[in-house]
Amino acid sequence: MCTAITYQTKNHYFGRNLDLEYSYHETVTITPRNFEFKFRQAKELKNHYAMIGMAYIEDGYPLYYDAINEKGLGMAGLNFPGNAHYKELDQERVNIAPFEFIPYILGQCANLEEAKKLLENINLANISFSDSLPVSPLHWIISDKESSITVESVKDGLKIYENKVGVLTNNPTFDYHMFNLNNYMSLSIEPPQNHFAKSLKLDTYSRGMGGLGLPGDLSSLSRFVKATFTKMNSISGTSEMESISQFFHILDSVYQQRGCVHMEDEKYEITIYSSCCNLEEGIYYYKTYENNQISAVSLFHENLNGEDLIDYELKTEQQIYEQN
Repeated sequence: MCTAITYQTKNHYFGRNLDLEYSYHETVTITPRNFEFKFRQAKELKNHYAMIGMAYIEDGYPLYYDAINEKGLGMAGLNFPGNAHYKELDQERVNIAPFEFIPYILGQCANLEEAKKLLENINLANISFSDSLPVSPLHWIISDKESSITVESVKDGLKIYENKVGVLTNNPTFDYHMFNLNNYMSLSIEPPQNHFAKSLKLDTYSRGMGGLGLPGDLSSLSRFVKATFTKMNSISGTSEMESISQFFHILDSVYQQRGCVHMEDEKYEITIYSSCCNLEEGIYYYKTYENNQISAVSLFHENLNGEDLIDYELKTEQQIYEQN
């Protein structure tokens, strides 16, 4: 499945783990301002904010998994099977296919308030990209430098939640994830106190016992708790290197290793890539399952007034610095 987080030091950061058993050979993709986004039902965007993110390019169209735009708004789609419910066409609303959702929002919105305004009239329609690429069941986290929301299209309609923890995983619905945090309010970064029985002498025989009960499995419900606890208590320096290093450490707390989640046909779910985006500087950092070295692509190093997509293949082979 997947985990997305936000993080703040001097700058603001947004990124995710993509957990799957296969890859579409995605690339870090930059869409300049004058690339024409054509939508199946909505009016095209001939001019829009430039964006950078991870995408699979099919027939010249960037199918973004996650991205940020030049104004510092970020958005990521995460798997939401069984709960995602897309609607039939609604002539009273702007009908957007799920694969169009990220460019539609990031292309027009400079911040979260503008995104919320645009969401008021959106209908996420049951439209697939093609017969070979059916519609994906997703929900989304959208974040700017101030706050985050979660967007879920379910049977009851389009739900928008204030995401005060800046974390998203997969099932169940976001409101349940937030309620479930109540079960872990006793967790602490401090050594525990004996509340078991005053008549018993109980000792803290190990560091970290304040976190006893923190989930460690790879389910989406547990990853939400683990990532939230880690992120909310995370401390780092404010430099760029310290910030992105800590960001990846937070994501690593819910990293999926090959062999732990068995799928069909002897396949295993792994963390295909982890990303970290600097919302102020427009830099997309990433690492892959086979390559722990952090690579970076900068949005503002490109000609953003162009019309053609710019994409960079992922550095997937392990890079080792040999010191002697």
